[in-house]
Amino acid sequence: MTTTRDIHVPEFLAGDEFSIPTYRVLTQEGTLCEGAEAPTLERDEARAIYRAMIATRVLDERMMAAQRQGRLSFYMQCTGEEAAVIGATAALDEADMIMAQYREQGALVYRGFTFDEFMNQLFGNELDYGKGRQMPIHYGSRKLHYMTISSPLATQIPQATGYAYGQKLAGEGQCTAVFFGEGAASEGDFHAALNMAAVHEVPVIFFCRNNGYAISTPAIEQFAADGVAPRAFGYRMHVIRVDGNDILAVHRATQEARRIAVEHNKPVLIEAMTYRLAAHSSSDDPSGYRSRKEEEAWREKDPILRMQRWMYDQGWWSDDEEKELQERLRREVLEAMKRAEKRPPPPLDTLVTDVYAEVTPALQQQLDALKSHIRRHPEAYPKGARFLDPELSRTDDEGES
Repeated sequence: MTTTRDIHVPEFLAGDEFSIPTYRVLTQEGTLCEGAEAPTLERDEARAIYRAMIATRVLDERMMAAQRQGRLSFYMQCTGEEAAVIGATAALDEADMIMAQYREQGALVYRGFTFDEFMNQLFGNELDYGKGRQMPIHYGSRKLHYMTISSPLATQIPQATGYAYGQKLAGEGQCTAVFFGEGAASEGDFHAALNMAAVHEVPVIFFCRNNGYAISTPAIEQFAADGVAPRAFGYRMHVIRVDGNDILAVHRATQEARRIAVEHNKPVLIEAMTYRLAAHSSSDDPSGYRSRKEEEAWREKDPILRMQRWMYDQGWWSDDEEKELQERLRREVLEAMKRAEKRPPPPLDTLVTDVYAEVTPALQQQLDALKSHIRRHPEAYPKGARFLDPELSRTDDEGES
């Protein structure tokens, strides 16, 4: 039972008595903050993290350009939040489950998702793991323990609690990390998930990327409290606020959060203070709700630039390596995109597979009707042959990918 202090006159508390500090290790110049502990990152891991950050930035820049060219229908960038996503992922065990929102492609990059795998999903071709059923950026990878993304906001948060409960029962020492923005934290699913995780004591890390805006709604219009972190106290949950643009701070905080989650079966809330340098999505124009001056101020706090300065200071990176990496990644992204564009879409039959163990009569009837419709109106479906049978239109130079 929770012990309480008896009072005999009305005494109201408003939560103004304290504010949660922000954990920071690196200055913007890439040097250690005064009094900060030495980082736990080794050279090879630091280089792997940095490469993943650069690869994510290059992927985002190229694919946003592709969307503007009309080659891709939709895209969302991780730009400005790479340290939060990749730093946290690097602190997890590779078998820990990640449940993402839709801006965590850096986690997949770090775990080894290839540019070809990204492109197959973005273009919804025959090699897309989701068989073309999802809009772009809804990635998923069973082998990399990355749950397939779904569009409805915040649904992954209670799902993470449930998955972590299963991990607790399995007793194999794994946890679940669930990523979401401060806008998603305004959904009821957030509170249901935290309460359930605290009551059932499950190994889950709730990682909130507080980038200041829920699309166009600033944080100040979302909540009156001191950010998202104080909510953890309502559920008697461990919590830390961290500089989300500080790779060393994010990595160390997540390491400790994972230890608490796995060793003690206790949920942890991490609020990473960061900023979305790009638009919310390719459909968004941020100039309508924030100033260029604000964006430029945060651009000076670019997490990649901060880590690069630290890497240079350690002697772990060089200008030549930077140039070679940037050029190689741009080339690889373009080549992967060209390959993905040439691949045919999934066969039409895949619309109804993987729904039930066996295709139901009703679904089969609908599929047969659709095929007949396409055959009757070939002029309206110029690519219909591909949907009915990809082999009919596969060229010799495309081959089997």
